[in-house]
Amino acid sequence: MKRLTVFAALALLSANLLAGNVITDSIDSKILGCEVKCNVYLPDGFDGSTKEYPVVYLLHGLSDTYEGWAGHGNMQTIADRLIASGEAAEMVIIMPNAGHPNPREVLNGYFNTPGRNYEDFFFQELMPQMEAKYRCIGDKKHRAIMGLSMGGGGSTVDCQHHPEMFSSCYAMSPWLDEKGEVGWNDKDDQLAVVCRSVHENSAIDFVANADESTVAALRTVKWTFDIGDDDWLLHLSVDMHYKMQEKGIAHEFRVRDGDHNWYYWPMVLHYALPWASVNFGK
Repeated sequence: MKRLTVFAALALLSANLLAGNVITDSIDSKILGCEVKCNVYLPDGFDGSTKEYPVVYLLHGLSDTYEGWAGHGNMQTIADRLIASGEAAEMVIIMPNAGHPNPREVLNGYFNTPGRNYEDFFFQELMPQMEAKYRCIGDKKHRAIMGLSMGGGGSTVDCQHHPEMFSSCYAMSPWLDEKGEVGWNDKDDQLAVVCRSVHENSAIDFVANADESTVAALRTVKWTFDIGDDDWLLHLSVDMHYKMQEKGIAHEFRVRDGDHNWYYWPMVLHYALPWASVNFGK
């Protein structure tokens, strides 16, 4: 058997010393009229402590659920390693459900749509209830939002609508607008509803049409857009990059080797959690 290197052994030791926990919780939403599940990552030492923590909202993509990041994205191991190494702050990570594996029959999405005001639920019910329950500091300086694909677009728009509530936004492979990339011609299809909602809540148009006061508010957020060079949504992030430049809104724009898949997103999470941590308290 090959001997472990010193660095590998230290990494394993750190992971064993600091191990967080992912639990499943739910909210009985009056706004949505149903129970909404979420996974919550709690850092090592949370139980039995009175400490308050910064919080990250980590959003999943289309045709996925609250289980995606923990099940496919290896987020618990990544968070444990980053916190153990000091690259990321101790934090609570909340992963709410906004989807279903069959998006043609069950409505997905983070925006308000007829009969399903998800954005209202997110800000009026999810955030205050979860942050109180899990001892989150609960202010702009200690709250971040990020996500992949539909969740990347959702996190961007949430932050555009409420820049006073987030210190940073990290959009991975984001679905920032819908102009036929997914398709939304079938009016009886639930996928059409979410596609129309993405177009109506275009993050790109929001920046393009932002007035001076809105631009000033957007400048209070630290922004990153991160996407693979083979991603079919790349052109949207490029457009967003140019619109942000035109408005003088500082941001990071990263194009890496990769595609729109679960090989890419866990890799990017290694950058996203330290990015949120660096901007906590600012």
